[in-house]
Amino acid sequence: MAAGVGTVPILRNAMLSNVDSSLTQLAAGAVGEQLFNISSSGDAGPTFTAKAGAPRTEYYVAIYGPDGDLMASAGGQDPRQSRPDFPAKFGTDYAYSHQGSIILLDNTTGEGPGYHAAFAVVQFPGSNNIYTQLVALPLDEVEKVVGTYFGIFFLVALVTIIGGALLTRWAVTLTFRRFGQVEATAMSIAAGDFSQRLTDIEPSTEIGRLKAAINTMLDRIDDAIAERDATVRQMRRFVGDASHELRTPLVSVRGYAELYRMGAIQGDEDTARAMERIEKEAIRMGVLVEDLLALARLDEKRELDIQPLDLRPLARDAALDVRAAEPSRTVTVIDTTIEALTGPITISRPDEELPAEAGGGADEAPRRRARPVAANALTALLRRRPRAAGEPAADTGEAETAVPRLDFSVPQALRPVAVPPIVLGEEHRVRQVIANLLGNARRFSPEGSPIEIEVGVDVGAGMGWIAVVDHGEGVPEAIREQIFERFWRADTSRARETGGSGLGLAIVASIVEALHGSVEVRDTPGGGATFRVAFPLAPRTDEELALAATRPMPRIRGAETPSG
Repeated sequence: MAAGVGTVPILRNAMLSNVDSSLTQLAAGAVGEQLFNISSSGDAGPTFTAKAGAPRTEYYVAIYGPDGDLMASAGGQDPRQSRPDFPAKFGTDYAYSHQGSIILLDNTTGEGPGYHAAFAVVQFPGSNNIYTQLVALPLDEVEKVVGTYFGIFFLVALVTIIGGALLTRWAVTLTFRRFGQVEATAMSIAAGDFSQRLTDIEPSTEIGRLKAAINTMLDRIDDAIAERDATVRQMRRFVGDASHELRTPLVSVRGYAELYRMGAIQGDEDTARAMERIEKEAIRMGVLVEDLLALARLDEKRELDIQPLDLRPLARDAALDVRAAEPSRTVTVIDTTIEALTGPITISRPDEELPAEAGGGADEAPRRRARPVAANALTALLRRRPRAAGEPAADTGEAETAVPRLDFSVPQALRPVAVPPIVLGEEHRVRQVIANLLGNARRFSPEGSPIEIEVGVDVGAGMGWIAVVDHGEGVPEAIREQIFERFWRADTSRARETGGSGLGLAIVASIVEALHGSVEVRDTPGGGATFRVAFPLAPRTDEELALAATRPMPRIRGAETPSG
């Protein structure tokens, strides 16, 4: 509508310009000679009378004499129609000074749009006088065309507006009909039904993308609610199990105290036995509290001191700790990152002679059986400087045989390690993981059965790993996810007999998660369980890591248990 109203003045002005151009040409032409009979009457000058058979024209012509008086007028289609109201006087001076101008004339009835007129100074044949010729054209046709144009445009605009409004209403109704499904789903969600999902998703439309976003949000809400419920259930079970586990040793301690107070425990032997039981329960309770504190600290997500760690010395230290605690086991460290491995290393008894150098022949001393050694003795052994052949022992104030010795005499034929098992982690946390896995292996495998500690690298995954392999009963596949839960035990009575709190593997899982690693359980070929933990490899851009030692870790083999 606004466009139509704006174009009407433009159209009218264009048509008026055409009319004015035609008037200017007519006024300068011989239109007067076509409409009037010109006759001379002496000195009075010519007279102008309308021709009886003059052609009908759209324009009107008026002739003004030299004195400016109106002498005659003629023209038009129908004499009965209104005519332009020509002025009674129109001087030649004005015509000379304003020649080419357009003037506006009213019609004789005083109604209607009027006329545009142009004038020019002319001279007719047979006269030397100057006359003014005024030509007028009606504006009826211009106004009629403009009015018709405006009416047509108004009707078209009105139809367009009505059609557009109906089409818009239909489109909006269709769009909001789709929003109705969103509204219904939102009301269901507000009522607590989070299982609702939106259908008929068109990713190319805004409403389709909105539905997809709402479905994604609902999925996350479902996951968050499920996680919250699982956390609440786990926390309740954790609190109940912790209370039960703490209550059990407290009941034992309280029971022995009451027996002693009531006089049921008499004699040194009974008292010593009761004190021993109280001490064991107190130790068990202390271990449980320490494990709970460790889990609490891990749950706090404290910032860790991440440093590059070589898994091989950690595996060696863990193997030595197991040998010191349980000499009857054979503990082997296997480095899978090298081409060739060294031979076994034997931990000997202090009174045992080491084998002579290769080729010693009959002078080789006999081998003796190994016996248990303390962890500090092994540490001191590893720090000792090798003694050259024939060099006397240093005077340390104690017998030379007080510290066990290791045989490193096996020749080594090795290739450099392409990618050493150097990972990113916090050392004491990784040591705790290995210790817990070894404790679990000792606890759930037959006494004296061997344990292997494997170290390797998964180059494709960018992980370094360490595995603890036992040869016990193994872990059924159905419970492999549950064993990493807190206080979960497959056999409660056996776990208590072996001193387990049910938190060791939970601590392993929490530490591995904090270090962005992974833990998995596999079956050991021939029976048993293999726990494998992996940590991200340290970047190799550091020069120190690129030049890291690549010598393999030796195998550690326990000797036979001394008889008698």
